[in-house]
Amino acid sequence: MKTIYLDNNATTKVAPEVLEAMLPYFTELYGNPSSMHSFGGQVAQKIRIAREQAAALIGASPEEIIFTSCGTESDNAAIRSALATQPEKKHIITSRVEHPAVRILCAQLAAQGCRITELPVDKEGRLDLQNLEKSMTPDTAIVSLMWGNNETGVLFPVEEASAMAHERGILFHTDAVQSTGKIPINLKNNTIDMLSVSGHKLHAPKGIGILYVRRGTKFSPFMIGGHQERERRGGTENTSGIVGLGKACELAAKNMEKENTYVRKLRDKLERGILGRIPQSRINGDTGNRLPNTTNISFEFVEGESILLLMNELGICASSGSACTSGSLQPSHVLRAMGVPFTMAHGSIRFSLSIYNTEAEIDFVAAQMPAIIERLRGMSPYWDAQAQAGKINK
Repeated sequence: MKTIYLDNNATTKVAPEVLEAMLPYFTELYGNPSSMHSFGGQVAQKIRIAREQAAALIGASPEEIIFTSCGTESDNAAIRSALATQPEKKHIITSRVEHPAVRILCAQLAAQGCRITELPVDKEGRLDLQNLEKSMTPDTAIVSLMWGNNETGVLFPVEEASAMAHERGILFHTDAVQSTGKIPINLKNNTIDMLSVSGHKLHAPKGIGILYVRRGTKFSPFMIGGHQERERRGGTENTSGIVGLGKACELAAKNMEKENTYVRKLRDKLERGILGRIPQSRINGDTGNRLPNTTNISFEFVEGESILLLMNELGICASSGSACTSGSLQPSHVLRAMGVPFTMAHGSIRFSLSIYNTEAEIDFVAAQMPAIIERLRGMSPYWDAQAQAGKINK
């Protein structure tokens, strides 16, 4: 059975070109890039090239790039640094729909005495910048808002938000894990202070990420122990991962147009195929302002976990908008924040595509989904009750 992978916001396949670039650093080029000898020095040179490739993708300077282990580390490092370099400030502004890397960290910091403001979103998942303006105070250390939502793909106006923060002397960080490589980012044209990237979301391996820190921004290291990364992140460099991420960034820049044409076309075709065949289904989020590869679709009166199990039997990989798989009966915090009706939120599926998906795969998924939903609704007493009451048309 062929696997149809539509879960690219969870992780992506490593691009063949990336793997090829990495392999020598597991075998003949195994030197430590911090060594004084030329055997290690040649590895350091490859890291320098990877840093330039990463910087080019996001419109940064190479010296503004810090290699980390992942997006979570980058998020943590940014927020903790803002507090460490401004010990007199204890206020953090974020949103109700952030990734757990930010939300759970902020909850922990709140328990340690920080004050957290979580900005609301509307029913389309959009942020009102007036709420941000009202929330900023002289005590605010940092504003941290994700660029593209990992569940719905909705884009936040982070460039405008960072400008508002800068007018008040407040640091601004964005989790750009889902956005990098999918939409154009040029940090020379805005005032964003710190930005997080995760390699495995753009066809690089797991275990490598980036924290961009704008030149001149005060920074307190999160990882202590060595002089690596200009003494901003201690620890022996993950050479193969860094080289792979550099290559992935180079490929992402070349494939940006394909992401916004070919991938977007496949995403839209999938939506039309599903919504046109399945009653009581809807897209969650602002359809006019989102990542080109992401759609979050709710199917009323069915459980997302059950949908995924039946999809899995057909080799289709996606994610549920419900937290049921983690043992919780509550829908995702993102959909709750958007006010998605309970009967819809529990049956939400996130499809996230990549350049490696094909039109034939999309056709297959769109053709199979109606039978899956019909089967599950046939076992739902709520669906039958609604039908008998004349509220829906089976």
